[in-house]
Amino acid sequence: MFDHMKLLRCFSFTASRDWLFRQSFAHAGLRSVVTDLSHGNSIASTTMHCWIPKTPNRSKPNLLLLHGFGANAMWQYGEHLRSFTGRFNVYVPDLLFFGLSSTSEQNRTESFQALCLMRLMEAHGVHRMSIVGISYGGFVGYSLAAQFPEKVERLVLCCAGVCLEEKDMEDGLFKVPNLEEATGILIPQTPEKLKELIRFSFVKPMKGVPSFFLWDFIDVMCTEFVEEKKDLIKSILKDRRLSDLPRIKQKSLVIWGEEDQIFPLELGYRLKRHIGENAEIVVIKKAGHAVNLEKSKEFLKHLKSFLIDSF
Repeated sequence: MFDHMKLLRCFSFTASRDWLFRQSFAHAGLRSVVTDLSHGNSIASTTMHCWIPKTPNRSKPNLLLLHGFGANAMWQYGEHLRSFTGRFNVYVPDLLFFGLSSTSEQNRTESFQALCLMRLMEAHGVHRMSIVGISYGGFVGYSLAAQFPEKVERLVLCCAGVCLEEKDMEDGLFKVPNLEEATGILIPQTPEKLKELIRFSFVKPMKGVPSFFLWDFIDVMCTEFVEEKKDLIKSILKDRRLSDLPRIKQKSLVIWGEEDQIFPLELGYRLKRHIGENAEIVVIKKAGHAVNLEKSKEFLKHLKSFLIDSF
């Protein structure tokens, strides 16, 4: 029988690409740092990894880039990073239970993620920032803006279903029938589930990818903190009601793929209405949930227009 794990130990395309992204981030002027947040913060054993500027320029504004599920932050922002390092001090963290970030706390809410992120930014001397949040990163970014309004200047929410409600699952808003099925796809443990995630994320998904490459990606990206990540997803939906969601006042840009099958476009319009006049929405045609990858140039154009050109 073919032993894919034996072959993975000899060569990993995913690990090799990850190494290239690390080199790219380093060449862009960032360095990799792990910070212990436990001391003096009333937080149980918690460490967070972040790419931070090697030499921060305090005359520049700060930009925090928050990833979603799937590939790590370097893969999600690697193509766009250099477009911002010249104008901003850029910070790219691993959220808790991703990469090198973890905690012994049992709190799995996005509000706790946001609290830890703010402590991380303060540890690096950052007290005001703009934020880009992709998918789950948008949930955390929204919570940061709500909890710390004086510290967040502008907010970009990309395909982030912040305004979903628990009853939306029962009402059939989503393509999957239940939460268990959703977690199985978002945290894939088999090539079949990873193929489903790709189909849900892209309008034109790659086809014919060998199982070896899918196993390789799963082995590198999806095998750590599986149960904790499932709890993060469950926490998002549990007892969630739009009426409980605080309204934020920061200037906000909502970006959505027109054919998003994970968080349908209706949630984008719902988010725009909830924030109100301080939000604008951009819908990118022929794009799905992974709009930052599928329509990378158009995604970047809107980010730059909102974060740089409109200042």
